[in-house]
Amino acid sequence: MEVVEIRVTESVLEASFGNGAQIEYVPYGRLCRSPLNVRKKAPTGIEALAGTIVGNGLVQNLVVHPVKESRAKQPKLGVCAGQRRLAALDLLLSQGKITKDFKVPVLIVSEGEAVAASLIENRERETMHIADECGAFRLLTEEGKSIAHVSALFKVSEMVVRRALKIANLSPVLLDLLRDDKLDYEQAKVLALADDHPTQERVWNDAQTSWLRRPAELRVALTKAELDGSENPLAKFVGLDAYQAAGGYVRRDLFSDDQNAGYIADADLLHRLATDRLIELSQAVATEGWCFVETRTRCDQAELFQYDRIASTTRKPTKAEKAELAKLVATRDEAKAALDAYYADQDGEEDEALWEKLDNALDDASAAVDAYAERFETFAADDMKQAGAFVAIDEDGKVQITRGLRCREINDADAGSIAHFTHVQRNRDLPAKARPLHGEKLCKRLTAHRTAAVQIELAQQPTVALAVLMYRMIPAVFNDVYGQSYIDHAVRIDVHTSRDALVSNADDMADSAAWKAFEGERAKWSRMLPKRTDELLAWLLQQDVDVMSNLFAFCVAATVDSMSPVDRAHPVNEVANTLELDLTRYWKPTRAGYFEHVPKDRIVTVVGETVSPQAAGELRGMKKGDAAAGAELRMTDSGWLPEVLRNREVPEHVTYGHWEDDGESDADSTQDECNDGDAEEAEVA
Repeated sequence: MEVVEIRVTESVLEASFGNGAQIEYVPYGRLCRSPLNVRKKAPTGIEALAGTIVGNGLVQNLVVHPVKESRAKQPKLGVCAGQRRLAALDLLLSQGKITKDFKVPVLIVSEGEAVAASLIENRERETMHIADECGAFRLLTEEGKSIAHVSALFKVSEMVVRRALKIANLSPVLLDLLRDDKLDYEQAKVLALADDHPTQERVWNDAQTSWLRRPAELRVALTKAELDGSENPLAKFVGLDAYQAAGGYVRRDLFSDDQNAGYIADADLLHRLATDRLIELSQAVATEGWCFVETRTRCDQAELFQYDRIASTTRKPTKAEKAELAKLVATRDEAKAALDAYYADQDGEEDEALWEKLDNALDDASAAVDAYAERFETFAADDMKQAGAFVAIDEDGKVQITRGLRCREINDADAGSIAHFTHVQRNRDLPAKARPLHGEKLCKRLTAHRTAAVQIELAQQPTVALAVLMYRMIPAVFNDVYGQSYIDHAVRIDVHTSRDALVSNADDMADSAAWKAFEGERAKWSRMLPKRTDELLAWLLQQDVDVMSNLFAFCVAATVDSMSPVDRAHPVNEVANTLELDLTRYWKPTRAGYFEHVPKDRIVTVVGETVSPQAAGELRGMKKGDAAAGAELRMTDSGWLPEVLRNREVPEHVTYGHWEDDGESDADSTQDECNDGDAEEAEVA
């Protein structure tokens, strides 16, 4: 039998582990696999490692501990750190390249130290399976180590340790499935919501299809009789800590960063806590002098519709209030700037958690500004004696106080309006808040270009401009006919121009073909118009029809304002569709105008869908700035438009109430039929 001479070199790293113990040399025959080794999956790459040991020697010691069950004169030593090296030595023995007397350098430690040594080595070398790592954390805590100790030992947060212990609490059957990759980590996180093993296994075994074993479906199966603390308005309002302090049980979701991550079992207790807190708030509102104060655990707009609002005035804030309001506004602006910067500066993969954090911060800051501004609204004392207030909880779990409500008699028309309003409210789709494709700042930039394009097209069609203006004016003039319709408009008739807003929201506006053309028209009219205001009317009366119609069209076009912080149906689309506006004539995807303001993943996606997957692949390995420049080269003349500019949807024209048709003329009857048709369409929609 040929025995290969293998050199042994001491490893300073592992020699220093274990309270200053020294390296010892023991026969290979005394070694065995430790039952405390945290890695349960078989090691890989053993043949290559064995070859390395033959060529270069055993350059690192093993960490071992005495095995209590051993009955030999010299007890066996379990290898808790060095499993792959032990397996390589086993292979060399089977190949006849070493004997059982071969001396192996080891560091002998206690059992408690053995678990930590095994975990540290496995984490720092070959990536451990999550099931093994979680099991190791549990063994350490069972040895008496605190969560804080484990956290410091492995340089991870205490939450990471708590989550690992939650996974380790899965039943042994499920842990084996996880270790064998028959159960993935996301599924394990959901099953860990249940604290008892029978429930965990029952939910898993009852889900016989892959669809039912999706994390969302498993969560529903586990929590179907419970309330989601992160979604339920009452849970957000009360808070899980207050609910637990009152004796309520919460099934905690440690794998969510949401403050209210958990599931509430006692809905009655939650409702009582919310009601008690609302009563406290209502008592404070009652001291203001209202005739009545009502509380509601759900904000019902249909109920509020049955009340009139008494007149109010807005007082001037004090210096201290101005200063506090200025701070709140500054906080809101900072939150908005942070969210805009996230969209602009993101270079790698999208961070959904960070976006949600920034978006929630902006929502909270905006709500704080609105709530503070409400305190400046005042009511006359005599009016307050005839009116009241509602204190309710909105969909976000925030308190909404509606003051100045006065009961009114409900006639048939009002009843019809309330019924229709209630129908709309109950059938309104309230999807979960999703991350928008384009941020608020970019939406405003893009819709500013849309506004400029509509303006120049409208200025060139006086007949359409006249119709657009009349469309805006007639509902106000003929209020008896159109007073029960709500129509959003694209022009600001009172009269405002959107010129300054376009420049402030799109710093690349000066390069826009639409802007240049419209500014050219402005310069032309500026030269023609009289310089003094008191000469303007006389000048207008002297002009012929062509001059008047074209100047009229320009002025109407200048009032168009379609800038919006979000991508949704906009009334300007009705005008754009009438004009058959082609936005590709006025906007092109450039680095400064678009690509610098979206994440790199979005750049790659757009180029891949518009140009080719190969072109997208070229950009994927670039820095964001280079990718944005490369995208401009490939996309400028592509005719591509972002979704917000492709969206030509027109807002629904909502008509509420109904008209009496007794004793009407033929003309009135025709008008009512049209209105009734609109109302039916609105209700069906």
